[in-house]
Amino acid sequence: VPAGGGAGLRTRRAVTLGLGGTAAALAFTLGLGWLQSRNRAQPPAALLPLPIGEMDFALTNHRGEPVRPADWIGSPTMAFFGFTWCPDVCPTTLSDISGWLEELGPDADRLSTVFMTVDPERDTQQVLADYLANFDPRITGLTGPLAEVERAVAGFRARFEKVPRDGDYTMDHTAGVFLFRADGRFASIIDYHEDRRFALPKIRRVLT
Repeated sequence: VPAGGGAGLRTRRAVTLGLGGTAAALAFTLGLGWLQSRNRAQPPAALLPLPIGEMDFALTNHRGEPVRPADWIGSPTMAFFGFTWCPDVCPTTLSDISGWLEELGPDADRLSTVFMTVDPERDTQQVLADYLANFDPRITGLTGPLAEVERAVAGFRARFEKVPRDGDYTMDHTAGVFLFRADGRFASIIDYHEDRRFALPKIRRVLT
């Protein structure tokens, strides 16, 4: 696993909210904290991520370019929330994503693949650029004002929380990889805890 976060990756431990289970209801119940849907066969539509075309936020990528969700319409999207000081879940997932992109071959170029920080206080454009240099160059990092990050997280129906720790802080956050079709409709989630053999078939389905 690349140690792009430097000493922070080795010394800070994040309590990350994974998306547990392979069934859709269980994934949303555990991963996004939607305990009220525990006994339902499918999570209610109000708890699913919005279509990309209905999201409204403005962030900046690690190259300094403005990004809005509408920019992703027309290509399938793979999105993940995290932060550069994350000691394990984030670098592991970004390494997985890098491997998936490599295995997809030329088809990977059709994806909009984004890593959105939930820690904009530390994750500036340059910090993201340095961190993502350890992973596949097709992964685009996004940061911006906290209010815009909150708008993005809300659109994905995800969660994050700043947690004080030993005079510093860490970030709890949803740890699944979100997949959207080219028209912006939500497709599925790759749960952090699920067997990684299921990841590529899920990604290939949004590429069809």
